[in-house]
Amino acid sequence: MRQLPALNMLRVFEEVARHRSFSQAALGLNVTQGAVSRQIKQLEDYLGVALFVRTPRGLALTEAGSALSAQLGAAFDHIERALEAVRVPNLRQRLRILAPPTWGTRWLSAQLRHFCQRYPDIGLSVTNQNSHDSLAEVDCRIRFGLEPASHCSSQLLVMERHIAVASPELFVDGQPPDLRQFPLLHILHDGKRLKVWENWLAATGRDDVDAGQGLEFSTLDQVIHTTLAGGGLAVIDRQMIERELANGSLLPIAAVEVLGPYGYWLDVANDKQGLSKVRLFTEWLRLVSNP
Repeated sequence: MRQLPALNMLRVFEEVARHRSFSQAALGLNVTQGAVSRQIKQLEDYLGVALFVRTPRGLALTEAGSALSAQLGAAFDHIERALEAVRVPNLRQRLRILAPPTWGTRWLSAQLRHFCQRYPDIGLSVTNQNSHDSLAEVDCRIRFGLEPASHCSSQLLVMERHIAVASPELFVDGQPPDLRQFPLLHILHDGKRLKVWENWLAATGRDDVDAGQGLEFSTLDQVIHTTLAGGGLAVIDRQMIERELANGSLLPIAAVEVLGPYGYWLDVANDKQGLSKVRLFTEWLRLVSNP
């Protein structure tokens, strides 16, 4: 019979070792910080060595902890692969991602080729916000918003960088269009206008433009296409229109850029964080979001 400590102790240790934090591990495992501390103490008593040490910079692994972390991570990966090998084939290593439609089309789709080349054994299923009602139905969610979500691991990927743009046909002799003479295009989110025009106008010091006038659209793609057609002026996250800015089909109205307050967040349910396919995707996504 194998002489092993309780599997839950090892799982708790792996989580603390990954985050270098008892509180973050407790959040990820959906338990109290005290429960995490007790599990680590029991494991250290079983092994007869200290696994962590507190330093001025935070929690750090001891030499024994580092050795155990490396071996344990590989062991859990082997277990996961063994379980995946006997699952229903069409569910094997398929990563289900929930993403806003325009972000998925304009940003994620351009990056996925690199992920697929790096991890050919992981299949992807990318759906939009209308396809699922619960985070439990997907492996991870990209969410547009102002703040982290509760009851899950939620990390900011990137803040929006808003600029005002127009079609080149609205420029006259190189001069940008008058903001008071063309419709302002607005994006709706959860049925309400995003205050991107108000924020941008405040940053420019303009108080002579009615930010309330103009046209409303339910998706950013609709706003982009209307702007390209010369149907109005828009304040758009420049990361969503890099191609149009590069080829000159959209031009900045002024050299003013407003950071946030909206951004894109990566949400992962607590019970999905230990899956290797989720860990690989989230690590890759954080890397490409902040080159």
